[in-house]
Amino acid sequence: MVGNATIPSFSSFFLVGIPGLEVFHCWLSIPVCFLYALTLMGNGLIILVIREESSLHQPMFYFLCMLALVDIAIASTIAPKMLDIFWLDAHVIGFDVCLAQMYLIHTFSITESALLVAMAFDRYVAICHPLHYATILTTPLVIRLGVVSMARGAIMVLPCPLLIKRLRYCTQNVIRHAYCEHMAVVKLACTNTFINHSYGIFVALSVILLDIGLISVSYVKILQAVFRLSSKDARSKALGTCAAHICTILIIYIPSLFSFLTHRIGKRVPPSLHIIFASMYLLVPPAVNPLVYGVKTKQIRDRVVILSLRKKDKASKL
Repeated sequence: MVGNATIPSFSSFFLVGIPGLEVFHCWLSIPVCFLYALTLMGNGLIILVIREESSLHQPMFYFLCMLALVDIAIASTIAPKMLDIFWLDAHVIGFDVCLAQMYLIHTFSITESALLVAMAFDRYVAICHPLHYATILTTPLVIRLGVVSMARGAIMVLPCPLLIKRLRYCTQNVIRHAYCEHMAVVKLACTNTFINHSYGIFVALSVILLDIGLISVSYVKILQAVFRLSSKDARSKALGTCAAHICTILIIYIPSLFSFLTHRIGKRVPPSLHIIFASMYLLVPPAVNPLVYGVKTKQIRDRVVILSLRKKDKASKL
């Protein structure tokens, strides 16, 4: 198991799950399974509704469809392995599989953040330049923004597994986590990890600061435009179109910031609490986002009701 070469000393890692709460793994699997099922059903329904209803073939809903796909991808990257650990005690994960999981988690997370920026831009154009909305946010532009969002995540995260490949793992292959998180893997190395730490912090801070900055600028412009409106109803309607997006931003960014800070400066935070938070910030937003958009977005809510009624009519005729 121990090697002196510059390649990884281990062919696999051992994922603990939730340290200190191993006896409760069976119970912890219940919320994980529930959230994963809710993610698949909720986001699948959003995609189905947008696909089936031609009236929803608009930039705002295209971005929402992309967000739903990314949410499914994030949850599918970690939930199955967590359930393997909780139900089957399948703690072992191959070295390359671990790096692949880590790469996908962070790539999809950065892509999700970029899509929130694109959705903020969509709301800015819709409210501040409504007459030019159709000419600015064309379908080709929406597709390009989606591709760029994915490409940015894929390119920015790519050095992380490559840098880990050059590390040596001498005596530790036990990851005290429920999935292959970047810093949890890096900390096991017995060689200098300064570059890995520095690059990880650079990626996290650059993404957070840039994306939150762009979203903030968009909403400052939106608020300026809204408060210029003379009608109170018009102001309320304009802000109402942003409500779901704002809720999604809060749901995604607040837990991720908490997890990022506790992982690096929260020395007194119990490991079990940190890992539960780190897992929930990847599992909860994908499950909650469809509910938020289903409740806050009238077009989606109405279409879901119509589709439900159609299915009932078909069932009654049979």
